[in-house]
Amino acid sequence: MGDHIAKGQDFEKKAEKKLNGWGLFSSKYEDAADLFDKAANSYKLAKSWDQAGAVFVKLANCHLKLDSKHEAANAYADAAHCYKKSNIKESISCLEQSINLFLDIGRLNMSARYYKEIAELHEQEQNLDQAIVYYERAADLFQSEDVTTSANQCKQKISQFAAQLEQYQKAIDIYEDIARQSLNNNLLKYGVKGHLLNAGICQLCKGDVVAINKALERYQELDPTFSGTREYKLLADLAAAIDEEDVAKFTDAVKEFDSMTQLDAWKTTLLLRVKEALKAKEMEEDDLT
Repeated sequence: MGDHIAKGQDFEKKAEKKLNGWGLFSSKYEDAADLFDKAANSYKLAKSWDQAGAVFVKLANCHLKLDSKHEAANAYADAAHCYKKSNIKESISCLEQSINLFLDIGRLNMSARYYKEIAELHEQEQNLDQAIVYYERAADLFQSEDVTTSANQCKQKISQFAAQLEQYQKAIDIYEDIARQSLNNNLLKYGVKGHLLNAGICQLCKGDVVAINKALERYQELDPTFSGTREYKLLADLAAAIDEEDVAKFTDAVKEFDSMTQLDAWKTTLLLRVKEALKAKEMEEDDLT
């Protein structure tokens, strides 16, 4: 490890010397870039991530001097991937620089990928508001490049976090939109009932029984096969339980569904919110009588 660090420092010093010395403008920056590249890779081998990241930024600056935006964007991305292991804030900053350059040269797909990466870093930090912002940017670019699957993956993350942040209508709109799109695609058709179930659970969180029943009618029109699914039965049973303010009926419907298809943590969390609201309502009624 120490050997790699020493090598890295040696390459870095030589690169700095090139930059500070005399020489033709372009060859000076080309030579320095070559040495910074070697230095950064030596630091990577030593797992000295901060040093590697800092040198990749220097490499990016050399490429910018040479007006090589593509290479500079890649160097910023390399810096970000090193910093990812030690400094999330710095990693995000480098990815932003990389994205700006890729947008400049029309590489929208790469920009989308790195927006998604920033979103994942914010998600990792439990910073859901910022994760939504960057998943939205990624989804827009993926959509403009017709990369529908990746766009939908980002949109599902947005709706998942929106619901966690109690932005239920936003989540509903996205799930319904994905379901609508998926109906026309043979590969995605099988996922429609799952998207409608997610939208329906967000409807339940809003607690408006009339709106829930209207949504169920709309989902049947959208996909006539939906009313024959266990997902539809669950939503209809839960809507009835809310209407009757019956906590036991609500719990039984969830248990029955879960015994056949295990509910994930997201659905469980939201259904618990609905159940708590229902319990509170039931207690209110008891207090009044």
